[in-house]
Amino acid sequence: MRTRQAILEAAAVVFEERGYEAAKLSDIVNIARVTKGALYFHFDSKEHLAQAVIDAQVASAPNAAPQEYKVQEFVDIGMIFSHRLRHDSLMRASARLTLDQTTLSLDRASPYAAWIELHVSLMTEAKARGELMPTVDPVVPSQLIVGSYAGLNMMSQMLDLDLDEQVSALYTHVMPNVVVPSLAIRLDTAPGRGARALYGPQGTHPCTYGCASGVPVLATGGGEPGPRVIAEAGAGAVAGA
Repeated sequence: MRTRQAILEAAAVVFEERGYEAAKLSDIVNIARVTKGALYFHFDSKEHLAQAVIDAQVASAPNAAPQEYKVQEFVDIGMIFSHRLRHDSLMRASARLTLDQTTLSLDRASPYAAWIELHVSLMTEAKARGELMPTVDPVVPSQLIVGSYAGLNMMSQMLDLDLDEQVSALYTHVMPNVVVPSLAIRLDTAPGRGARALYGPQGTHPCTYGCASGVPVLATGGGEPGPRVIAEAGAGAVAGA
């Protein structure tokens, strides 16, 4: 599994930088430091590898701490993904491939469907708990958020905007029209919520990207903090909450 993950992460670097069509398997195996035989053992083709990168967008989502209100968990899905897009090249490559209109052979619809299903599940439970306005259909805000998120991601790249701030503004303006007022005022939709949801109230996390709550760390060869450093920092933040 380590070899497969190394190939996925190397593929992410290449797909993020060059897109699907210009990506070369030779560059991927060089970055992953594996043979082509090892690559083909895990992935049948470049298409299969690219699909695995796309699927990782949802499949590798971290388990955030349960919240008192399901509507906060609804918000946290997007805020955590915004945090991961900044810190994880696999997520950025997955998002790029999903938005790439030239990759006709890939299943780019599956991440949208999976995200919508997850959002609807949380909103359905939130409505059963009385957290939503009586007239709100759980499907409508779910599709609205997922679709808007994709557009904000693309716009933020084109205009060099901070995606976390854009997503924060989206939730800040949408949620009061969906959630009962007594809960709407309690929601944390501020920038940095993704880090706080993952690492505790202060959001302290190992970071090489200059986040306000980030702690500078020595980068690994891939430019990211090692998994053990991330786990220890996250545990420390939660323990100190």
